[in-house]
Amino acid sequence: MGKKSRIRALAICILREGDRLLLHEGVDPVRGIRFGRPLGGGIEFGEHSRDAVVREIREELGAEITDVELLGIMESIYVYEGAPGHEIVFVYSGRFVDESLYERASLTVTEGKRQFEAYWRSPQDLKEQSILLVPEGIADLL
Repeated sequence: MGKKSRIRALAICILREGDRLLLHEGVDPVRGIRFGRPLGGGIEFGEHSRDAVVREIREELGAEITDVELLGIMESIYVYEGAPGHEIVFVYSGRFVDESLYERASLTVTEGKRQFEAYWRSPQDLKEQSILLVPEGIADLL
């Protein structure tokens, strides 16, 4: 039997400086689509989504956030690497406690043994670089 499909519960955080958002960028290798997604991750069983987003930012960036507020809840049904995905996404806004993080061009994100960069991107940057902001529809919450 193959991998069982399931709906994932996620919490992500809109970290903003002016019109710029902090985004992890990637490419769907099957479709060749570039995307940018706010940081965050899975909600653990028994964990409130707000606590999950604070924990995820702490784990991924080693940074604390404050002024955490729920912007909305989205349902995201998508295809990535040729496989369907389905997520319920709690979208929060927040601010870094350490304001020097806003001055960096990028921040190193750690997920387990994997590391990658997150970049500050304006709507103009996304348009010029053909980067799709995901999950789809998140721009409506900004």
